[in-house]
Amino acid sequence: MTYDTLELSEVFQCKKCGNCCKGYGGTFIAAEDITAISNYIKADPRNFVTDYCQMSGGKPILRQGGNGYCLFWNGLCLIHPVKPRMCREWPFIKAVMVDIDNWSEMASVCPGINNDIPISPLKECLGKVMSKQSDR
Repeated sequence: MTYDTLELSEVFQCKKCGNCCKGYGGTFIAAEDITAISNYIKADPRNFVTDYCQMSGGKPILRQGGNGYCLFWNGLCLIHPVKPRMCREWPFIKAVMVDIDNWSEMASVCPGINNDIPISPLKECLGKVMSKQSDR
């Protein structure tokens, strides 16, 4: 494998294991996520935060079930077509990509992240992703 034209699919391929849906840290949701998820699950958006979220740093995050997974995880994502931005972009989210140690930590629990890519081309690839995201 050459690394001068590294594709995102060579860096990450989701295995649908749910590891990214487990553990505290929280999936922050925006107003548009609340609307989309509420419509999808046929819930009242006015009650969504109370019924499906907890607060962290003054912002709503999706609540976890007793098993430690997001309450919308049941072997697969129950809201996949309307999942929040953070979930759609995983693992290519700034908090993970900004520090290669964060990336390595996530790669240790995510079987979809390719651990065989040398650091230099990986950093270059992640830098390109962050640059594209900041252009939005």
